Amino acid sequence: MPDIITPFSTTGIGSTPHTNAREACELVEASFDIPFWPQLPQLSFRESMVAQYAEGMPFLRIDDKLEKIWVERDDSDELDRFYETHAEGAGVAISAAHSAGLDAFLKVFSGRRFKALKGHITGPLTFTLGLKDASGTSIYFDEELREIGSLILQAKARWQVETFRQIADDVIIFIDEPIFSAIGSSSYLGVDDDEILRLLGDSVSAIESAGGMSGIHCCGKADWQRIIKSGVRILNFDAFEYFDTLAIYSADLKQFLARGGYLAWGIVPTSDVITQAGDEAVADSFRKKLSRLRKLTGSDLIYKQSLITPSCGAGSRTLAETEKIFRMVRSVKKSVAG
Repeated sequence: MPDIITPFSTTGIGSTPHTNAREACELVEASFDIPFWPQLPQLSFRESMVAQYAEGMPFLRIDDKLEKIWVERDDSDELDRFYETHAEGAGVAISAAHSAGLDAFLKVFSGRRFKALKGHITGPLTFTLGLKDASGTSIYFDEELREIGSLILQAKARWQVETFRQIADDVIIFIDEPIFSAIGSSSYLGVDDDEILRLLGDSVSAIESAGGMSGIHCCGKADWQRIIKSGVRILNFDAFEYFDTLAIYSADLKQFLARGGYLAWGIVPTSDVITQAGDEAVADSFRKKLSRLRKLTGSDLIYKQSLITPSCGAGSRTLAETEKIFRMVRSVKKSVAG
């Protein structure tokens, strides 16, 4: 796998603002060295972070009109059915009803062969803290449902690796954990540090054991030291606005790089800054941050084991802005990598 990640390879995070899945797939394929299947949150709320991966969850309730998703325990045999189907490996696919972009990607490029493709799952912390029961309590605090949620995500990660292996030599799966920027605050009292590491480690292991390469995407500040301990091999961070919150872990990053880890720099902004950002200004910022982290870590591997991405998903931008973001990723690579 590392052989196909050449210095400053480009890829994306996940979401685009398209409502036409085929157009989204074609733009992604034309824009990145390592294409990814597009999440389309403006097409359906079922493509939002929690709903997209909730299929197969026992007691799941979905109200499409209200765009609401929750779990509600009852006296049915849903738990028994889940354990039976999970043991048989059934019911783990991500259906077209929850991912038109993935369905379209597999159809549009069924005759192609890629060196590498990228998929994604919502992280187990973001998923189990985001999915709530009828009383509004996160399923994270229900030990059985928390574990089931983790198992479902692991299964969907393995399924993506196996599915994309049909058209790609190697597969990268990013674990999207935006909640990491809030964990540790008073909002999430009761979230145990050891359990955080176990859940994240289980997702990483599921990807790696299936033959994929695991990455994690955090769009704000995060405890990168703890994340590195999970065994994940790619760290994707918002390098445009949150570089300093990663740089403080320079000693950990030096060891991470020495073990073959990669940094995926989200250097192209997807915030309102994108309306005024210029290609060379962003590229110059990237060069300066690369140099600074090189000095902090004392490792030249910074220049060999880095990827370039947008700072986060582009799903909330306009189509024109998204096209600019994707074009700028290519431009920054050309300016920095030569």
